[in-house]
Amino acid sequence: MLNRKPFGLSVSSLSIPSLLTLLLVGFPAIPALAADPVPVGEADSGDTAWVLVSTALVLFMTIPALALFYGGLVRTKNVLSVLMHCFAMTALISVLWVVFGYSVAFSDGNAFFGGLSKALLGGGARDQLFAGTTIPETLFCAFQMTFAVITPALVIGAFVERMKFTAVMLFSALWLIVVYLPICHMQWGGGWFASQGVMDFAGGIVVHITAGIAALVACIMVGKRKGYPDAAMIPHNLTYTVIGSAMLWVGWFGFNAGSALAANGDAAMALLVTHLSAATATLTWMAIEWKVNGKPSVLGAATGAIAGLAAVTPASGFIGPEGGLAIGFASGLICYFASTTVKNRFAYDDSLDVVGVHGVGGFIGVVMVAFFASESLGGGGYGDGADAGWAGQLKAQLIGGGVTIVYTLVASIAVFWVIDKMVGLRVSDEDEEQGLDLAEHAETGYSL
Repeated sequence: MLNRKPFGLSVSSLSIPSLLTLLLVGFPAIPALAADPVPVGEADSGDTAWVLVSTALVLFMTIPALALFYGGLVRTKNVLSVLMHCFAMTALISVLWVVFGYSVAFSDGNAFFGGLSKALLGGGARDQLFAGTTIPETLFCAFQMTFAVITPALVIGAFVERMKFTAVMLFSALWLIVVYLPICHMQWGGGWFASQGVMDFAGGIVVHITAGIAALVACIMVGKRKGYPDAAMIPHNLTYTVIGSAMLWVGWFGFNAGSALAANGDAAMALLVTHLSAATATLTWMAIEWKVNGKPSVLGAATGAIAGLAAVTPASGFIGPEGGLAIGFASGLICYFASTTVKNRFAYDDSLDVVGVHGVGGFIGVVMVAFFASESLGGGGYGDGADAGWAGQLKAQLIGGGVTIVYTLVASIAVFWVIDKMVGLRVSDEDEEQGLDLAEHAETGYSL
């Protein structure tokens, strides 16, 4: 957090543009803290090309894929607001990531946070490879930036149609700092989870569990949409949603297979099991709806695919085809139950099922990798950090997943509480009735 005392300002005295400006430019002296990077080795052109493509694919998952997927699910009067949330988050998180986020996540520090030696890439890292890889560190930074972008963007689905745009922007910045960066450092930056042998290939813990728990906090603290659950809130354009889900499916190959950070067999297997899990979960969700409701819905098929993709993410680089099929089936079944029966039972307005799909799906994959990483089940075996065998790995996975749930829950409550005190979380009843497109942006998605 910034120390504002030397400026003679209090948080309450700052406007939202002022706060964002401080976040963006409040680190001008940081590059001086870092030494000049030392060139190490030579980049492999094949690995570099693959991660370049993967970086573009993961960015594509937020804009336009997630924007269209979510945008089609809201009512006509709110479609632009959802697109704007995804677009603006992409811009803000990208800048914050390079200025200081990458350094906090991936530089040396303690078990929970990195330092600031890599702020602005430490003053330049054009010729330096990321440790243990054959790709430039600039590319690794960009690849990880796209993960930092999509994680808070997933949470948008929990508070659509009722949250202030200023609150959304503050959430993007504060949640990145308070939740995403420490969890990312603990898992992928050599922190505590890594030392415990927790396996998370592409973000079941770092992305999906954190987003799912933050979504649960958001939908409760922001409150239900007016009229929920009695009034019909029918998606205004399922065509957008299906297009967005198909884009996400394809983009996920960059998300998971790109996390191998090389064009090799691990990337190929990650791509294969990602596709298998999505396909199996789609068929599972579709079959359940067909049995329960008499007809399979297009929305159900699309949602099932996303559940399978989210669930296989932490396991994708560690499992074989058997694991892909099993995780796909489990996620289709359990995420359906979580997004229907559980949500209805507890009556929280998780508008676009972020909790049931990403939170629950991510946890499924985090647990099931402990079984399907076994070489006897087609997996690649276990790492050195956990005790030998599936039991030791399961313990590590439960620790990683459980700690992430508790920390994200508490930290997200604090973030939303602070934002509520600063600017308020929710638009007025009149603005909600009018729709956020006009009320927040003075525009409409469709002309008459």
